[in-house]
Amino acid sequence: MLNAHSGLSNPGEEDFLFDCIAPDPTHPTGWRYDREALRDHRVFAARGLDLPDGVDGLDLLKHMLERLMNNAAGVRCVNIHRHADRIRAIFPQARVIHMLRDPRDVARSSVGMGWVGISYFGLDHWIRTEDAWDRAAFPDDQVLELRFERLMHDLEGELVRVCAFLGVPFVPEMLEYHRDTTYGPPDPRLTEQWKRRADSHEVALLEGKCGRLLAARGYEPSGPGHRPGPLERRRLKIENRLRRWPNSLRRYGLPLLVGAKLAGWLGASEMHRRLRRQMSERITQQVR
Repeated sequence: MLNAHSGLSNPGEEDFLFDCIAPDPTHPTGWRYDREALRDHRVFAARGLDLPDGVDGLDLLKHMLERLMNNAAGVRCVNIHRHADRIRAIFPQARVIHMLRDPRDVARSSVGMGWVGISYFGLDHWIRTEDAWDRAAFPDDQVLELRFERLMHDLEGELVRVCAFLGVPFVPEMLEYHRDTTYGPPDPRLTEQWKRRADSHEVALLEGKCGRLLAARGYEPSGPGHRPGPLERRRLKIENRLRRWPNSLRRYGLPLLVGAKLAGWLGASEMHRRLRRQMSERITQQVR
């Protein structure tokens, strides 16, 4: 939707910018990249970016942002799923759209994407993201809260709010984003799926795991929640692995999947890194 606006420059989901950087007081900029991890990052590789010799830390971040934006005019935006605390430390004046979605739907969506085998583990990335958001503590006047549920039910009204926050006028082309992309049109049926598709025990597990964050983000618990004991947690881990296996097999193929596992177990780090890169390339080819 942002990409459809001529006054906004949005290269897309660029989590690698903050996944591989960490504070380092010995570096002149106070930050340093794990260059090997950056090279191995699937999205970095897909963007065709370079790593100039002698450039690191915030200088390297600036270099990559310039390449991603390609000198585009207008308000510059980047989509990030995690590390809000790092973003606050690096860009303390940034204006941030905090996109929220019911974590019970996030968990089930994670299963559908093949990231996890069961919804209980599909919550983990949502919890990490929101914990980092709390640590970041952006000032209220730098934040716009945008809820997925409201966006799906009042697309134009919510996009008007977004544009006002970013300082650009709303344009109707934002509503037509799906006509020349692989994304579908907005679908209100994507909201509150957990009410229709999850059984009571699954919901109780999800709400027990979310704990305080569920209500803190404005989502009403349906009950007291359930926190599994040691035996049930073990069973859930086994079930998650068993259900992930078919998805991984379809995505990577048996030789690549087994080879990477064996290389990791045997400590063959160079072979493991090479096979992991091949797996990342396979994902990139599938999502184009």
